[in-house]
Amino acid sequence: MAGGVCRSKARLDGKTVLITGANTGIGKETALDMAQRGARVILACRDMTRARIAADEIRQRSGNGNVVVKKLDLASLQSVRDLVKDVQENEARLDILINNAGIMMCPKWETEDGFEMQFGVNHLGHFLLTNCLLDMLKKSAPSRIVVVASRAHQRGRIHFDDINLDKSYSPGKSYSQSKLANILFCRELATRLQGTGVTVYSLHPGVIHTELGRHFLSTLAMWKKMIVMPFSLLVKRPWEGAQTTIYCAVDESQANVSGLYYSDCAPKEPAPQALDDAAAKKLWDLSASMVGLA
Repeated sequence: MAGGVCRSKARLDGKTVLITGANTGIGKETALDMAQRGARVILACRDMTRARIAADEIRQRSGNGNVVVKKLDLASLQSVRDLVKDVQENEARLDILINNAGIMMCPKWETEDGFEMQFGVNHLGHFLLTNCLLDMLKKSAPSRIVVVASRAHQRGRIHFDDINLDKSYSPGKSYSQSKLANILFCRELATRLQGTGVTVYSLHPGVIHTELGRHFLSTLAMWKKMIVMPFSLLVKRPWEGAQTTIYCAVDESQANVSGLYYSDCAPKEPAPQALDDAAAKKLWDLSASMVGLA
């Protein structure tokens, strides 16, 4: 159940890594690993209090004082743009962007801009963030973009005729759509970045005991919780769940590979709908329109 482990000893001295949702779970473990490798690590988080506490812990455990916190609420396109402006004005370079933050199985909520919450946070927020930081990533090349997706994409499809699922919403349907969107985004982005020195990776981190499942667990009846809880002893710990993210971010063997999907620190074949280039292009165009990109 623990899965693969990243064995790379690559150093990141002089490099800058930005990780969304890095104050808890696998994002925090990823940030700690990047700091231990000598990188300047930016924790881009919604909850600044928890982010500052996490940053203090990472500095102490890694011995690296070059860990900073910046505000990012992926449910707000304005917050994304504010972070981009901050990074462009105050950072000299960006070598690794890790799109880690997410929300899972929540009720039918909306983002600040009126998008369905899971699609808005898991896909659209990261879509805008990544596109706005591409120039910095290109200038810092060779650089990498890592997109944390999920095996849940296997049950997903993109509902182009009802992208916000206003006609038929369920938490699982929405989550699967957003995770399929992550992989299609990675695939199309890799095509667009050919020859730039920027490589892109999407991944399934595994089934992990983190806060991500809090909305799902809260909806279960007590008898279902009693059945589920023993299985929580078998799922990955955050350190184990972060290994594939770390592998995609630093492993030397993947330096010239782009657009693939990974699980347990190895390339894996995603579901057929995640290999649909026409859908990837259509999703890109729709997403660009929704977030206001030319």
